[in-house]
Amino acid sequence: MEPTGMEILATVLFAIAVMHTFLVKKFEHIAHSYEPGSIGGEFFHFLGEVEAVFGMWAAVFVVSMAATTGGHHAIEYLEGLNFTEPAFVFVIMAMAGTRPVIKFAEQMIVAFSKLIPIGEKKSFYISALIIGPLLGSFITEPAAMTVTALILQKNFFSKPDMSMKFKYATIGLLFVNVSIGGTLSHFAAPPVLMVAGKWGWGLMHMLGHFGYKAAIAVVINTVLVAAMNKTELGGEFDLRPDNKAHMKPKWWITLIHILFLALVVMTAHHMVVFFGIFLFFLGFTTVTQEYQDPVKLKESLLVGFFLGGLVTLGSLQKWWLQPLLASLDTLPLYLGSTALTGITDNAALTYLGSLVDLTDAKKYYLVAGAVTGGGLTVIANAPNPAGYGILKENFGEDGISPIGLLKSALLPTGVALLCFKFLVSFQDMYQ
Repeated sequence: MEPTGMEILATVLFAIAVMHTFLVKKFEHIAHSYEPGSIGGEFFHFLGEVEAVFGMWAAVFVVSMAATTGGHHAIEYLEGLNFTEPAFVFVIMAMAGTRPVIKFAEQMIVAFSKLIPIGEKKSFYISALIIGPLLGSFITEPAAMTVTALILQKNFFSKPDMSMKFKYATIGLLFVNVSIGGTLSHFAAPPVLMVAGKWGWGLMHMLGHFGYKAAIAVVINTVLVAAMNKTELGGEFDLRPDNKAHMKPKWWITLIHILFLALVVMTAHHMVVFFGIFLFFLGFTTVTQEYQDPVKLKESLLVGFFLGGLVTLGSLQKWWLQPLLASLDTLPLYLGSTALTGITDNAALTYLGSLVDLTDAKKYYLVAGAVTGGGLTVIANAPNPAGYGILKENFGEDGISPIGLLKSALLPTGVALLCFKFLVSFQDMYQ
């Protein structure tokens, strides 16, 4: 089927947006050549914001559509899209980034780290990068990314003795572990969520075919990266103390936060409902503000804006992606899915795959490749912009290099590829 003019335009702008994400560092350099606060400086700072990239080029597409086909058609197109996932990520990121949730997750990580018979610093690091991502199978990947990134920033990234090599190795590990760590269940990882209902994949299917392999890969990845960065992870370690002016959240406040999170996760497909819950949550944080930090609304909105732009442009890539996926055999599909994820978004990839008639083996390799490649770039997995937005300030004025992120994610991605390829699924053990 021949692509329409709008599909070609969307693909061209999508490709430009992908290239733009690799040029944000250059735009930041240009911004510094202007007077602070000047229009030119602020303009290039805006171009250097990764979270703004896809929203920016999506706006160009919508304006172009309105100019060529009329404003009514552009509005109809936008109203026909599903922005539930960007809205959900915005809400869950804002809720998961609150002090009671962070303190609760930190306590879980500390408790697990005490079971690891090595130095406190290394055991906390290993615990954070195993427990945090695997929690994503229950509290959703965006929430797990937010919580783990904030804990890592507080206790590692913000400390002056952490090298840039360590920071890149850790963020690459974090992105890959979160992407595969959400596959223990059928409702937490966006690429799984897109196909689970249609293909009849439930909790036991995910545990037997994906979950236990992902858990093994997460452990291997974390131990490997910790061993490779033993210098930074040696020596004394104390959890970074909270501001003394901040009161420690009461147990019942933490419990109510967790209940709010659970309600949002349970209503993740119903935007009107979870936004209503979020408004009540904001009211609760206002009432208990002495135990709260300011809710991270700006950061969460930027991430939602990024994903909204991805939905606007990504939905028109079906014309070339779907035939490509249908034409590949199992191994090329597995490796191709991993590579394509880095430039498309793994949820969009599996959704398009669900529209093609695939064998059970191809279904497995499509999803396995999509989750495995979810750490390669900031656009590869929906929660990545959340982690990026939290940690970028710790990478200096230039921010996080897309090439640096890609290189750091290659090792954990390779380990995950091997685990999903060669570990036997539970069902196959009894055949």
